[in-house]
This record gives sequence, structure tokens and C-alpha cells, in this order.
Amino acid sequence: MTDNQTVQAYIDAWTQSIESISELVAPLPTDAWNRPTECPGWSVRDVVSHVIAVESELLGDPRPIHSLPGDLRHITGELARYLELPVDKRRCHTAPEMTGELDYTVIRRSRALRNGPQDPDAPARFPAGPFAYDLPYANLLRLRVFDIWVHEQDLRRALGIPGNLDSPAAVITRDFLLMGLPKVVAKLAGAPAGTTVSFDVTGPLEFLRTVRVDEAGHGSVDETVSLAPDVQFTLDWETYLRLACGRGRPGPVKIEGDQELAARILAGFALTP
Repeated sequence: MTDNQTVQAYIDAWTQSIESISELVAPLPTDAWNRPTECPGWSVRDVVSHVIAVESELLGDPRPIHSLPGDLRHITGELARYLELPVDKRRCHTAPEMTGELDYTVIRRSRALRNGPQDPDAPARFPAGPFAYDLPYANLLRLRVFDIWVHEQDLRRALGIPGNLDSPAAVITRDFLLMGLPKVVAKLAGAPAGTTVSFDVTGPLEFLRTVRVDEAGHGSVDETVSLAPDVQFTLDWETYLRLACGRGRPGPVKIEGDQELAARILAGFALTP
């Protein structure tokens, strides 16, 4: 894939997923906007507000002036407080106001992406106030695909409208999450040198991956099959996603092998804040 194709693939995946969000929420009755999601403290309205807020910030829009209530129990740190402010600001917005702002934001961001860099290594900045940081443009796009698609799935589960579990954004999200597996197994779970851990994932997006810990204690992930792994997890793709993103109580996970090591791996499996 050329540099231009890489950037365009991320833009296309982002577009498909955020337009799916727009289609999901456009016909919702008023009460559906208040349904809780698996994001702690956030309703359907709040997730959509978060999507609007981040994309607006990437467009350079000023953050709203607003004071957060002091009784929001799901606020556990300064980053959460930063993300919550534009969400809380929109809690009084009506359904038409929400869908109108979302559609307008999608139009503006789509135009900005079409006119943006084509070089995946071009310098970019994630504008998050005191949490802002610099990164290559392709990495920024991949993060946005990941965030938008995960929140699309949050909304789908809350509304009981499954779909897009094997979309282009789902594949990008899978690969992004797999990058964190060596850290989960080797560092967070403390798997000893020589350990092999397999993940057999079924469902709309099937894959098999093995994490191997080398003599230096470093983990790596590959697609080869290990005939006798120390631990093997068998689970469906949506369960894997929910575990990796810290969402609720996922479905069943079949575990074979070292149960104690498996428990440590699952305890540190969530890669999102």
C-alpha cells in the first residue's frame, strides 16, 4: 500500500464509521438519547457529544466555556475531567440539536480530511489542551478510526442495533488493539521468558494470534500457531473488543492452560483509559 493509499484507507474507514453513527442516531426518539452505554456515566447523548467534541477540537474550534458539576462520580482524573466538559455542556441539547451539530461536524471534518496531508509521516498534533501531543499524521488518523468505531459499537450495544463488526474500521481497530498484546502479556501480567499465549478469536472478524515472551522478557505477537501454548483464550470478536476497551462484563471466555497467568492477563487486558 502506498503512502497515499494508507492515508486514504484511514479516511475511508473513519468516514464509513462516523456516517454510521449519524444514521444510527438520526431516527432516535427523545428517550433513546438517555439510554446508558458501557462508558461509565455516559448516555447515548454523551457518547455522541464526545464524538462531536473531539472532531470539533481537531477542526480548531474553541472549547466551550462551562463549569462541571462536582457530583460526577465517574470522573476519576484530569483527563476524564477534560473530556467530560464538552459532554456535560451538551446534556441539555435536544435531539434535533444533537443530530444537526453532528451532521455539520461530519461535513466540516470530511472536507478538512480531503484537503489534508497525504504524507502519513507528516507532523500532526492531537489537540487536547494540557494532554496534547505530537505524532505522525497516519497515527492520528488511526486513533480517530479506533475511537469512532469503538464508540459506534458502544452506541449499537446501547440501542440494540448490532452491525459493522467486520467493517474496515473494525479491522484497523483489531490491528491497533493487537499492538498492545505483548505489553499486556509480558509486562502487565509478568509472563516469564519462554511463555506462549494464544488468542483464538471467532465471529465476524476471525483471527488467531500468539504472543511469545523471549529470554529478555519482551513480548511479540505473530500469526503462527503454537501447538502447546501455556495459555489459550477462545472468545468471540465482540468479547475481545469489550475486554480490550474495558467495557462492562463481556461474554464467556474459554481458558485452557495456566489459570493463574490467564487471570493476570485478563486483569490487565483493557488498553483504553
